[in-house]
Amino acid sequence: MPHLVVSISGHGYGHVAQTAPILNHLYDRMPELRITVRTSVPFDYLRTRIRAPFDLLSSEGDIGMVMSSALDVDVERSRAAYRDFHAGWDYRVAEEANLLCDLNADLVFSNVGYLPLAGAQRAGIPNVSLCSLNWVDIYQHYCGEDSVSAQIYSCYADADNFLRVTPGMEMSDLPNLVSVSPIAEIGRNRRDELNRHLNVSDDVKLVLVSMGGIASRLPLEFWPRIEGVRWLVQENWQADHPDAIALESLPLGFSDLLASCDVLLCKPGYGSFVEAACSNVPVLFASRADWPESSALVEWLKIHGRCLEVTRQVLEQGDVEAALNEIWQMPPGVQVVTDGAEQVAEWLMKKHEWSGNSRGIL
Repeated sequence: MPHLVVSISGHGYGHVAQTAPILNHLYDRMPELRITVRTSVPFDYLRTRIRAPFDLLSSEGDIGMVMSSALDVDVERSRAAYRDFHAGWDYRVAEEANLLCDLNADLVFSNVGYLPLAGAQRAGIPNVSLCSLNWVDIYQHYCGEDSVSAQIYSCYADADNFLRVTPGMEMSDLPNLVSVSPIAEIGRNRRDELNRHLNVSDDVKLVLVSMGGIASRLPLEFWPRIEGVRWLVQENWQADHPDAIALESLPLGFSDLLASCDVLLCKPGYGSFVEAACSNVPVLFASRADWPESSALVEWLKIHGRCLEVTRQVLEQGDVEAALNEIWQMPPGVQVVTDGAEQVAEWLMKKHEWSGNSRGIL
């Protein structure tokens, strides 16, 4: 039985949103495929996205960036975290290689941790990375070029391929780049069912508020009430607002919930933007100009969806009524073709010949 070892970054849920549809397509084509997922993302969330059977190993294949909020990078803490992560780098890579050999991994597939790639390269195991960003470009943007960035770059550049998902950062300095179409798990609009559950009329507007898996919250308890608007937020926010509704109390998974709402209120993020555009759901997002991936995501969404940027002050104060009224008047964007998951699944199966023996990818 071929064994696919998948590394998924815990830095936001967009990495899961990109990876899960690929694993689901691979499972449809190869139900005998053994999948091990290595991540810090909670199992319960993974299960809402990945329907393929998998084993879970808790793992940190990358640092990401240390965040002081959903929108703010703590540069100095990030720099210190990277120094610690890369201390004794050769020993760390050797440990990773040994672990992958113990797992009898036939292919390492990483979004977008670089330590698993380095371990696979040390062990002679085929390895592929996929994402709309990479950590070397993010790290260099905030911390500059140094020995750490050189080690990260080597991991990505020495992988068999780096699959750059659309929309995404340019990454033109990677010699092994392969571009693929957008990836999205498109939900089903179940608005009638949702209205019945909430006992609200069709005139009520439902705004889904999501910060993309980063541990941060908005001060919803201080927001003004907007007539006819309900806010769908995480239960652990404990939002003391008369119009707040806990996501966990609703009978829909996240993708169906997104497809059933009137607006997504979020930060720039791959999964949020692409899935909203595919579901024709308008996006109200907070400005995040310092994040290197933002410009590519925003420019793409302006073409393929309805979106409006608001300042952080507007978002924190909940002063979004004018923006909501404006975005609901916008025409729909250009239809998106989201066959990236199928492309990647087919590419992996054609490029690598699966066999039952260890190191079975040729």
